[in-house]
Amino acid sequence: MFFWFFATSVVTIGFVFRDPTFDNRLLLVGSVLPAVDAVFGGARALHSVTVSIVMLAVVMIATKRGSGRRKTLLGLPIGLFLHLVFDAAWNDTDTFWWPFTGFGFDDRGIPIVDRGWISVGLELVGIAGCVWLWRRNGMGDPTRRRRFLHDGRLDAVPDRTP
Repeated sequence: MFFWFFATSVVTIGFVFRDPTFDNRLLLVGSVLPAVDAVFGGARALHSVTVSIVMLAVVMIATKRGSGRRKTLLGLPIGLFLHLVFDAAWNDTDTFWWPFTGFGFDDRGIPIVDRGWISVGLELVGIAGCVWLWRRNGMGDPTRRRRFLHDGRLDAVPDRTP
């Protein structure tokens, strides 16, 4: 499941920050980074709010206020937080609050996978959302795609209806 997290994260950031210069590249990485936990057998540290908070703190401490580097790097912890939201990771208290609820991990699966067919529906909604974002931001234009890859900006194409 990637499209569900891509679409929900980009749309959420668009509504919350309303910043056309926001760098979405690390947001997209952060929104799917917890999928790495699957390699280790299920929801682990990346499904914990602690890791997201620590990553946010590191970015804030290691970068200068108002710098472009900070603005770019903030996408990663924000993406991690949004993954937890759109994965409903808080339903697994022990993993979500790790290590405060213990250092071990049970053999629980990845939340989005454990939902079975509901996840297929969510992924279809995510695909539709990504198609909408692609069109809304004119990503069919090679110049816009190159700019996105360069600076992560998604500039919505103005609506031309009268």
